[in-house]
Amino acid sequence: MFFNVISRWLEQALKSEDLTKEPKIEYPKDLKFGDFTSNLCLIEAKIKGLPAMDLAEKFAEILNQNLIEEVSKVTAISPGFLNFTLSDKAIGNLVLGIINQEPGGLNMDFVRGKKIIVEYTDPNPFKEFHIGHLMTNTIGESISSILEIAGADVKRVCYQGDVGMHVAKAIYGALSQKKETGEVDWATAYATGSNFFDTDETAKTEIIKLNKKIYSKEDKEINVLYGEGKKWSLDKFEEIYKQLGTKFDHYFFESEVADLGVKTVKDNIGKIFEESDGAVIFPGEKYDLHSRVFLNSEGLPTYEAKELGLSIIKAKTFPADLYIVVTANEINEYFKVLKKTISLIEPELEEKILHLGHGMLRLPTGKMSSRTGMVITAESLILAISRLVKDKIKVENFDKNDLGIISEKVAVGALKYSILKQSVGGDIVFDFEKSISFEGDSGPYLMYSYARAKSVLRKKEVGVLDLKSELFNEEERKLASLLGHLPKTIEKTVTGYSSHFMIQYLLELTSCFNRFYANNKIIDSGENETNRLILTKAFSKILQIGLKSLGVPIRERM
Repeated sequence: MFFNVISRWLEQALKSEDLTKEPKIEYPKDLKFGDFTSNLCLIEAKIKGLPAMDLAEKFAEILNQNLIEEVSKVTAISPGFLNFTLSDKAIGNLVLGIINQEPGGLNMDFVRGKKIIVEYTDPNPFKEFHIGHLMTNTIGESISSILEIAGADVKRVCYQGDVGMHVAKAIYGALSQKKETGEVDWATAYATGSNFFDTDETAKTEIIKLNKKIYSKEDKEINVLYGEGKKWSLDKFEEIYKQLGTKFDHYFFESEVADLGVKTVKDNIGKIFEESDGAVIFPGEKYDLHSRVFLNSEGLPTYEAKELGLSIIKAKTFPADLYIVVTANEINEYFKVLKKTISLIEPELEEKILHLGHGMLRLPTGKMSSRTGMVITAESLILAISRLVKDKIKVENFDKNDLGIISEKVAVGALKYSILKQSVGGDIVFDFEKSISFEGDSGPYLMYSYARAKSVLRKKEVGVLDLKSELFNEEERKLASLLGHLPKTIEKTVTGYSSHFMIQYLLELTSCFNRFYANNKIIDSGENETNRLILTKAFSKILQIGLKSLGVPIRERM
């Protein structure tokens, strides 16, 4: 808000100064210097060989003589910045604009109406939903939400590996369990089969044969067992998605895309792919990449071939402007190979694919392995955090059931915040105590601050048209100004594909609100009451949008 107005005014008011660059404004690092700032004079001074501060003072004088109603003053700040202070009327209009804003009013021109497919989470049936999937889900869900808020038409999709050696190992493990106990424990079947595969050559041979049977569907007994295991996995995944607040629009499965992947590879042997020792590979060295096997010596598709089929089917199922794929960064190099193969087969599709690789979520206990059964599941981690949260929640007004629900929501918020607060790419070591703190840099801090604001608003209704922004004190004015930073923060988050920008903003805004709350009486504060209630309402609305963009649960009572 006001970015375009002030930029146009700058350009017009300084037209006679023969500017070499189009004026741009930004938010200052500290609002005590003003509501907006520009480094215009630093740029112009360097180009023209003039002292930047002299130019800033000259431009400030010109602008102060030609003020628009949105700006009360322009100040020259060393070493040559121009800082702009909004008028009381502009500040008031900003706050009222937030309160009266209709849903969808935050749509951004650069993304409005674009069709965007976001693929994320991608757990494999027959294996546990672990904390790696939790990280991918959190990042993908936040990116999807922020794109929707910005005005994009978003479809959430999930790709699940329901064929492959991991399935053969799980089925072998299930058969072994059934033979020994008469029952199958699908939660441990994969680890059981993997152990046999690694330690028993006979079992290894059987598992390889079993893998081919699963693809061919020639064995009825195996088909039945496969169906039971897949259903068990998918049902468990749905429970976790509900817990995390994710609802996918479509699920893709490896078994559905494998045939197209095989056909595409075979159709391009001698053009893009090469035969090598009975397998079919992509010779990546020709393109300064590494070579990858797409069809193994058994003629079965590898993960690469299936991913190739997925990309083509995904585009046919959901024609879109952009396809975002969120995965762990351990496949970054592999994905470069995949994109190169797509560029040689369907170049227009490759240009629409964006891969976002993220780091690992680690606990102080160290690395996990689904192969050995040493898996930290998303379910167990959320439960562990929920138990810690219960001790920190005010329990006087909650029955046992409410306390359980709220502690789970706070645990999810704590996890998501911890994952999203740094830029996508680096590893995260999860800190239990810091993550559940209700003070400072944490998800519960934001959630509790929202509940605090809503608690105030439940006590008294407010007429928003009675705002008197000229009565704002310094803290109130700073809060009002910060409230207007949301649109630019959304733009920065969307273009950077990283929610840490949003978290930085929400943390600053919430800290500002809590200082205002601590230092200013709101209810029964005389002529200031209406202003303070309106500010509280505007804050709660902005924070609600921000929490939604992060996928953090929103609670009105905590």
